[in-house]
Amino acid sequence: MAQRKKANKGIDEYHGRIWMSFDWTQYLFLARELTKGSTSSSNHEAKLRSAISRAYYAAFCNARNFLRDDRKKVIPSTAIAHGIVKDIFGGSTDKIELEIEADLDRLRIDRNKADYDDDVLGLVSISEYALKLCQNIFLNIRTLQK
Repeated sequence: MAQRKKANKGIDEYHGRIWMSFDWTQYLFLARELTKGSTSSSNHEAKLRSAISRAYYAAFCNARNFLRDDRKKVIPSTAIAHGIVKDIFGGSTDKIELEIEADLDRLRIDRNKADYDDDVLGLVSISEYALKLCQNIFLNIRTLQK
């Protein structure tokens, strides 16, 4: 089977298609959509759990890409990237970067609960808070880019 050439932007040589990098803000938009709607639907809990997870990944990938693209940090594409990204922000003396680290940490804890725990109390409030934390991370990264 032919190897697929990977890059952020360019041509997928295996399929012959032009493609662009995924816009991680779309996960935040999806998370917002998932928190809306009827609380009586049979999949309401699944939507809230998914919203928390998507909010975390929107924030994490935005933070990772900022470090990689703006700060020229080497971030691995494995699970250890989550700790590395958090640690880079946490190792700073900058107030905004420390806030990003704290928000990412809180989001990851909530994402792990949503993704792995059988019973999670307060999913509505956790999902609302996850959206706020994600938005705060986006705003703080935008501030750092100025």
